[in-house]
Amino acid sequence: MGKLFDLTGKVAVLTGASKGMGLAMATGLAEHGAKVVISARKQDQLDAAAAQINETVGADRAIGIACNVGYKDQLADLIAQTREKAGAVDIVVGNAGVNPYYGVTSEIPDAAYEKTMQANVQSNLWLAQLAVPDMIEKGSGSMMFTSSIGAFKPSVMLGTYGMSKLALIGLVRNLAAEFGPKGVRFNAICPGLVRTDFARELWDNPAVEERISKDIPLQRLGEPDDFSGLAVYLASDASKYMTGQALTVCGGSNMWT
Repeated sequence: MGKLFDLTGKVAVLTGASKGMGLAMATGLAEHGAKVVISARKQDQLDAAAAQINETVGADRAIGIACNVGYKDQLADLIAQTREKAGAVDIVVGNAGVNPYYGVTSEIPDAAYEKTMQANVQSNLWLAQLAVPDMIEKGSGSMMFTSSIGAFKPSVMLGTYGMSKLALIGLVRNLAAEFGPKGVRFNAICPGLVRTDFARELWDNPAVEERISKDIPLQRLGEPDDFSGLAVYLASDASKYMTGQALTVCGGSNMWT
């Protein structure tokens, strides 16, 4: 393997990484040499996921630390424990997200709105604030946050989720502008519909899946491992001149919008 995608000795911390896309991205980073600290809310699921990563890569490169991204003190603890157990942070993948409300934006309860914005936007700001000092000290680092194609168009039933993901792209651009002079890069990943537990209600019906797939040029839904290579690319020197971007990964479904 050439040096282009080499992450040997790098430390990555990922949220929302016990399954689905987050786990796939963590596995990709570990396969390219990074030490990965995966987090989600449940420790038992994290332990199983970390064991799975270590088995896949044939080395001891993953550890799980439970954390609910809705709480700033838990994120601070996650970063502190990462430094203690793995080292200074080089790579951050903010993949955790929530969608507590399905319905029209005009009727969303305040609590659901606040939870959506805090988990999908503010938690990633907290994560950036906590981890960026390590990267500034090294003069390099990469953070990537999972947005959504929902950021690019209105939705009657998933509108607030889409709003939060558009705000997240705005956050990425501002952080990219602010920390670019220090060598730290920020990018957003915008998945289309991916076959994960998080999106299960949108695809878990053969007729619906077939209808959606027909509208996608690549004729299928996304799979979690469609994102592992992108995480490696954004984390590594392969993307060293890319920052402030929103990368759409949707099988072509969104190229007309």
